[in-house]
Amino acid sequence: MKTPHPRQLVFLSMLLTFGLTGHAADSVTNACGQNPAYCAVLTGKEAAVPATKGAAEIASIAATLRLLPTDMKARVERELVECAERADFQVNIRRFAGDQPSREQCQEVLPGWDPCGKKVTRAMQLGTEKHQLALQCIQERFNRLFPGRFSLEQRYRYDKQTRSTKLISREEARVLRKQDCGEELKGTLVPDVVIHSGNPLEALAIYDFKFPCPSTNPPSWSEYPEGHPHYPENQGKMYEQALGAAAFRVAPRWRVR
Repeated sequence: MKTPHPRQLVFLSMLLTFGLTGHAADSVTNACGQNPAYCAVLTGKEAAVPATKGAAEIASIAATLRLLPTDMKARVERELVECAERADFQVNIRRFAGDQPSREQCQEVLPGWDPCGKKVTRAMQLGTEKHQLALQCIQERFNRLFPGRFSLEQRYRYDKQTRSTKLISREEARVLRKQDCGEELKGTLVPDVVIHSGNPLEALAIYDFKFPCPSTNPPSWSEYPEGHPHYPENQGKMYEQALGAAAFRVAPRWRVR
């Protein structure tokens, strides 16, 4: 597991100080006047964490758990579940008059092809529509609750040999997607939601929306096929390897797993 970045340790200290005591997220900003290290995090600058017992304890938490403080994690996951269930309901209303699609409907192959010449099933179509609505919902809620501390569909490139991870901008991804149907993007990772320190490379928790079709199927991580750069791992394990934080699935009915 990766050694926590100094700025991440400071941010964890902020979360432990204000998150666990039930203060609002804005309380962190008030701490800036009391501790210059907090100001450095809020402004995106580097911060040195002194080698004190407190810093060591925070480092231990980050290294062994890599989870958000309990109350903050509960708030994040409550919002994620609500957005997933809302998106599921809205699309099912539009497509099936509020009913859940049957297994046969999920497996139906739709007419036509996707832009890269692949067939699309009803389950794939529904999953895409529900993802879009869920992400819109989270964008609105997290902008209010955790501004600057989350990323949606941020693309990462992870090098297994060097164990290094870098960001890929939306513009770079757009350009590469036009080349050979995005062959250059093969192997990149795009988690739906990353909660971070203010830097998307300093993840604290990772979440992916899953919309199983039919809904009685348990949500699962995508398995990489033989020949893929990440074979034989699955999606969740690669998120954790690349970003050094725990990854979770969020699905209607199943909640967080």
